[in-house]
Parts: sequence; C-alpha cells; structure tokens
Amino acid sequence: MTKNEQMHSNKQERLKVILVMTLPPDQRSFLQDRIEELTGLLDTAGCDVAAVASQHLPKPITATHIGKGKIEEVAQLVEQHCADEVVFDCDLTPSQGRNLGKYIEVPIIDYSALILHIFAQNARTHQAQLAVELAQLEYHRSRLKRLWSHLDRIKAGTNMRGPGEKQLEVDRRLITNRIRDLKDKLEQIEKRKERAIDSRKDCFKVCLVGYTNAGKSSLMNALTNADVLAQDRLFATLDTRTSKLDIDRKHDIVLSDTVGFIRNLPHQLIASFHATLSEVIGADLLLHVVDASQPSMEEHIHAVQEVLDTIGAGKIPTVMVFNKIDREHSKTILMAFKRKYKGSVATSAHEKLGLDKLNEQIRKELNRGIKLIEVRFPISDGSINAFIRKNCTILEENYTDKESIVVIEANEKLYGELKINDQVKIKEKVVDKIGLRN
Repeated sequence: MTKNEQMHSNKQERLKVILVMTLPPDQRSFLQDRIEELTGLLDTAGCDVAAVASQHLPKPITATHIGKGKIEEVAQLVEQHCADEVVFDCDLTPSQGRNLGKYIEVPIIDYSALILHIFAQNARTHQAQLAVELAQLEYHRSRLKRLWSHLDRIKAGTNMRGPGEKQLEVDRRLITNRIRDLKDKLEQIEKRKERAIDSRKDCFKVCLVGYTNAGKSSLMNALTNADVLAQDRLFATLDTRTSKLDIDRKHDIVLSDTVGFIRNLPHQLIASFHATLSEVIGADLLLHVVDASQPSMEEHIHAVQEVLDTIGAGKIPTVMVFNKIDREHSKTILMAFKRKYKGSVATSAHEKLGLDKLNEQIRKELNRGIKLIEVRFPISDGSINAFIRKNCTILEENYTDKESIVVIEANEKLYGELKINDQVKIKEKVVDKIGLRN
C-alpha cells in the first residue's frame, strides 16, 4: 500500500465507541428506541457502537452522573473492545466530565458535544459554519482546562499568578473575543435574512419543520423544483432553502426547508442558528413533517414543538404531515394520529403519494380568515384598481359616475392594507360566497 493510499485508508477508519445510556426508571420502555437513535447519530458522526452500558437512576450522581460500579463496567468495556471514545446519551457538567476522565482513559463525549460535532461535519455554507463554530465555542468556554499546569510552580513574584493560570485566562479571552466576532457576523447575516423575508411580505410563506430525517427535503423536492439535498441520514440539511410553490394562481406562495430538530437540541445551537430559524418565525403556515414509520412519533412531535415554543413559533398555524407512508408502518396508529391532529395529511415524498391532498390543505389554510368585503374607491384612481386586480379575487364589480364598487375576497393582510388607504371605503358583506360565485 502506498503512503497516499494508507492516508486515505486512515481517513476512512471509523471510531469504536462505548455508548452509555442514562434514562431514568420511568423511561425504561424507551431505551431501545433511544439506543437506535443514538446509534444513528454516531453512524452519522463516523462511529460504530462497540457496546452499550445502561443505568436507570432516579437521580444522577452529582460527581460522575453514573455510579462507581457502572464506571468500572464502562472502563472494562473500553479495554475489552479497544474503544476510542465513550459517548453519553445526556449532557455532562464540566466537573462530571473531568471526574469520569480519572477512571476512563479515553475521551468522554456528552450528548451536546456529539450533536455539535455532527452539525460541524454537515455545515456547508458560510452561515452554517459560523453558527456551528459559535455554538462549539459557547459549549467549550466553560470546559477549558489547564494544559500548562506544569508551569504553575514558576512564579514571577509575590502573589503573582503562574504562566499556567495566565494561559487559561488568555484562552478564555481569545474565545470570548472570537464569540463576540462571530455574533457580530451572524447578526449581519440575520439582518440580511430579515430584509429577504421582508421582501417576501406579499407572499404566503410556508415553512417545513420536523424531526431530523423526517423527509422534509424530499417533500420539498416533491412539491417544488428546489433540488434540495435529500439523504436518508440525520442532519443532512442545515441551511434554509426557499422555492416557489405553484398551487394557486391568485397568490404567491413560497416554501422553505429548514434544519431538522431533535430531542434536547443544545441551546447553543438554537441561539446560533437564529438567523436560519428566522424563516420559521416569519412563516404564515408550518408544515410539521413526521416520519410515520417511526414508533416514537409522539416523542418526535413533542421535541419539535418544544423547539418551536423556544424560538417563539409555537402558535403559528400548523398542518401535520405524516410522511414515509410507503415504508412499513402501523395503519391503526397512523389513523389515530390523523384523528388527533385535525387537518393532517399522510404522504410519501419518495412515491409522490398524498401531495394533492397536502396542496389542498395548504390552499385551505391560505384562505382561512378571508373576509368578503365591498370596496368603494374613486373611479379615477388607477393604482387602487390595479392593486385589487393583482391581489384579490373579484366576485362582483359595479360603477357609478364617481366610484368603482367591487366585492372581493381579502385575507387579513390585504384587508389591513386597504383599510389604511383614505381613498378606500370598506364594508364587510354577510353574503354566501358560494352563491356569489355561482
């Protein structure tokens, strides 16, 4: 094997890890689903699970999170399998990580560190890379440790700190400065994002949200010509993509795809990806995509809802989309979920099933809150006439010597824009719209 081939082979080598599960006793029934999810995350990170150790304590041990006997078991598993790392399914405090390191001689990785690593692997655009770097620095700032402790005994004078302690302070200052720089850059990006969203204020904005790998990108490709990267793996998409959705001739509709969510998404990532998530916050309608082939659908739905509540998007009108019905799934459970979530739709983005019903549901949401109004304006005012013809469905129109009188359908946004014009007189109509159309 040549040197180049050997280097390439080394890059392809996957790490062997010991996975430590710490679910409390009342969540023991979710253990297997949780192991499968963590195994999928580790596979995305380029790791193979060599062994699993689990402990169900009602309350974590303050110093080490898990008990001494379990620590010894994990250390033995590391030695037995020649593991490279130990990965916990939960977050560890800096002191817990340090204490565990005294007994386990390989790196200790907690849940947030794993998610941050996967995001760093998948960040492609400049914005995503900045956001991930910021989240990583926020995470590591409290976990700095003295790498130069052997210099501490060197003193420069009475009450002077040693170079080791000084180096730690230098590291903290460098990280703090870099965090400030990244926040400034992301704030500029966020302002550009806000301007881009404002430029689409006349559009009906639909946003795809959901648990990671629920099929959001595949669904966007099926509904539009966006050609978004769609892979059957966790966190394949970290960047927002927006494309026009052609399902209604009278309205401009845009559809956006966003980063996937997961249980206990690290708060550093939520804060760092605020510019990306602004698409969600500014949406008129959310399509909450759920993987119907997953037995833990309810958990996934709650995890996504928690993130939506955190970013201030929890009360935006939402349509539940149960995707991947081409895969093996329980029809009985799916029917129960569809009854629970009124207006939900079952789809398969891969087989293009249920897309017509989804488009129809989007149209229903688009027309929700539409008022039937009579609008009077000067017959000579061409700008108002042009605005109404471009943006509204005209059901009746009549004219006097001085006024144009039209009966139109207007949503709340159009109603508000017409109402602030002094030249326009508006009266709500209590008339059967179907009769008018006929």
